[in-house]
Amino acid sequence: MKIDLHIHTSTGSDGALTMEEVFLEARKRKIDFLSITDHDSIEHQGQAAAQAQKYAIRYISGVELNVTLPYQGKSVSLDFLGYAYDYQNTGLNTKLRLIREHREKRARQIIDNLNTEFKRESRPLFTDTDLGKMQEGVDGILSRPHIADYLIKKRIVGSRQEAFDRYLVKCDVPKYPLSLEESSALIRKAGGRLALAHPNDPNGTSLISVTKDLAEQTEIIKKSMFGLIDGVECWHSRHDVATTQYYIEFSRKYNLLMTGGSDCHQKPILMGTVDVGEMAAEEFK
Repeated sequence: MKIDLHIHTSTGSDGALTMEEVFLEARKRKIDFLSITDHDSIEHQGQAAAQAQKYAIRYISGVELNVTLPYQGKSVSLDFLGYAYDYQNTGLNTKLRLIREHREKRARQIIDNLNTEFKRESRPLFTDTDLGKMQEGVDGILSRPHIADYLIKKRIVGSRQEAFDRYLVKCDVPKYPLSLEESSALIRKAGGRLALAHPNDPNGTSLISVTKDLAEQTEIIKKSMFGLIDGVECWHSRHDVATTQYYIEFSRKYNLLMTGGSDCHQKPILMGTVDVGEMAAEEFK
């Protein structure tokens, strides 16, 4: 069985392919079980379920939430995955609508900060026309990766990494301050389950920002997350074999849901390339 429970689309967030294109590609790649986990967006989950039925692919609702976790006097940014919730739940939809509105304001503030940097460098400033061009083809909320792509298009930088290193880190604006307690309550009250995403991802929002030691990471999970999460993303495209095995053993020991996926944004297309264990599908029977 081929499983991928972590996929993004351009319809809902920062993927490169639309919802329909993702499912068409998933069918070509013979994916049996998947979840669309767009950032802070569940308004297209009904469409996802319909596409899954069209292509005879097993589907569960998904979403990726960014959470601010207080730890030893610092604020740690982590991602969590909500699964198998009722996507028509009023409380969840209302909160995510507020978060998306904040993301839109945040994007404009980031552009204002970019213009401050451009003034220092005597570069032409971004205008509303530039903002409109950034938003072309973005069905979801404009985010930093979209802005990075526009910086590349304008030949201001040569890559996404350079965009972040030169501009988007220093020009960043705080995300919506969503707590783990609130995230857990929102997903569980909607009938779903919450899992910590990519805990040892070297390139993303993960526990690596606190420690690279796997034993120390799981101590943080035990002390700060137990009772609020239902599982952990053990398989991920940027997890090495040792990380995956460690988190499988940890999850088994503490009876946690084991999930996994490519975290595919279609840049390049990674759907179905992570060998997710079949127990991830059994967890949702």
